[in-house]
Amino acid sequence: MALHHHSDRPWRVRVDDEEGTPCGAGVLLDDRHVLTCAHVVRYAGAAPGGTTSHVRISSVACRPEWTRTAHVAAGTWVHDHSTQRGDVALLELDEPADCGTRTKLWKAPISGGTVQVYGFPHDEPFGMGADARLAGSGHRQGEWGLLKRMREGEPWIERGYSGAGAMAVGGEFDGRVIGIVVADYVNGDAKAAWMLPTETMLTYLPGIEKFTDGSRNNELRPSPAELPGDVLGDPLRLALTQELTRLLESDWSGTVVVGTGGTTAVGDSWLVRLVRTADPAARAGVTDAELTGAPGDTVLGLGTIDAAYDARGRSVADVSGYLSGRFGLPGGDPQEVRRQLLRRKPPACLVVGGVDRAQDPEALLRELLGQLATRARSRGVRLVLGFENVPPAGLAFDVSLDPEPLRGGAARGVTAAEVHAVVGQLAAEEGAASALQQEWGVRFFAAPRLPPRAAPRLRVRLAVARATEPNPELTAIHDLAVEARAALVLFDHDLRRLIAAHEDLTADLELHRVRAARHFGDEDRRLAERHAPAARALRTEPIDLGAARTLVRRYIDEVNRRFEER
Repeated sequence: MALHHHSDRPWRVRVDDEEGTPCGAGVLLDDRHVLTCAHVVRYAGAAPGGTTSHVRISSVACRPEWTRTAHVAAGTWVHDHSTQRGDVALLELDEPADCGTRTKLWKAPISGGTVQVYGFPHDEPFGMGADARLAGSGHRQGEWGLLKRMREGEPWIERGYSGAGAMAVGGEFDGRVIGIVVADYVNGDAKAAWMLPTETMLTYLPGIEKFTDGSRNNELRPSPAELPGDVLGDPLRLALTQELTRLLESDWSGTVVVGTGGTTAVGDSWLVRLVRTADPAARAGVTDAELTGAPGDTVLGLGTIDAAYDARGRSVADVSGYLSGRFGLPGGDPQEVRRQLLRRKPPACLVVGGVDRAQDPEALLRELLGQLATRARSRGVRLVLGFENVPPAGLAFDVSLDPEPLRGGAARGVTAAEVHAVVGQLAAEEGAASALQQEWGVRFFAAPRLPPRAAPRLRVRLAVARATEPNPELTAIHDLAVEARAALVLFDHDLRRLIAAHEDLTADLELHRVRAARHFGDEDRRLAERHAPAARALRTEPIDLGAARTLVRRYIDEVNRRFEER
């Protein structure tokens, strides 16, 4: 008997009809089970009620090659034709493959990264690979993750790739299967495709749990006594939902602190609901009509949130362990988890609720979440921290969505329209200041800190206060918006002063370099030894303008001295 050999990806198989015509691809889970798309089985005529009950499974990674017949396992054909939902089937081999393969399907973030798929396009019965970039989802409906083409002119996903395992390339999940290809899209030169994530498949096929690994996307749960039916029917919960949605769906990064307690009794049901709209597992239990019929800015794209966890009653080790499993990080040491999350590409989007109800809130902030909050914006991380009470005074944040009413001085004759206008101006100025910070602020050592965004919270309170006009809170909102605009003016002035100083030093250095080169040549050693560190100081981030100024001055003094010696 010939010895059995297979490649390092023995899970790759081809799904053929009874005549041997290739219909798609599949993932060999063990010697008895193959995962594929429901529509691939339908193409082969073996869907429930089809012309046959069997397909053929052929190996493409084993030597010697093998072929087995297979049928759909009872209750595992899931297909909602003409929608971006489901489309998965579990096949049982009529005889074992005797390959010895056991494949794990990993629960992994789908907001970014690269995957490789191996399918069987027309005239390529032995298959061909294609690379794709994970892109979450651009839709309010459906449960498929978007795959985008990486490079023009290379093989791309087409008919014959459906059912292929989507294997992560690079990053923490390198070499692991995180879903299957379900469809392709071609419109002229525009090409894309979709995949069904592991967590969605697991929702439809709970029997494949033994073949999965990794932590779930969403471990956030509502407060025990609070889960109102119509979360968005309350103006305050609706406004909080919309503000957080706008932040997470934009290119914004930083830390948001969210209040879920206090006198408003707003609770966290709105946050739990919003997280569920992005959860690949939860999407399977929500209809497209519910998602598309929801108010604007209340539904996140599939996979927008990479991880959500409820810290109430949990230890630092519990939170670190969850994050390690969710992001495929080695070990669970909180300092190491924090370090790797801050270095992760693409940057993560995290939600941690009930921070002040953890077993040891101070330790959780000190060892893990505090440093994440401080450095989130500079590293592109989006971090949402939920507190039932007031967050600790020393916690860094970029946006506060505190639902508590604002208190101010005596009410003045300020209308809701006037307040809306000044808050709108503030929002635009905060956007401009954030863009300036991203372009220049991150480049300087000891740059002025960008003030936290005030507009989101002010819009939340305005949504409530304007409903009962006249309302003294309108005055407080107006005055806080004016104060926030004044703080932005100061930030803009201070940062632009650094920018101007950098430009002046750069211009002075270049002016004297050109002047020196004209008279002493480009290869003058002594001048080069003074110029190189000065130039390096002006371009090495974070730029220390004090040190750079000293080095530029030293070079200029040397140039001037050389001229005096002539």
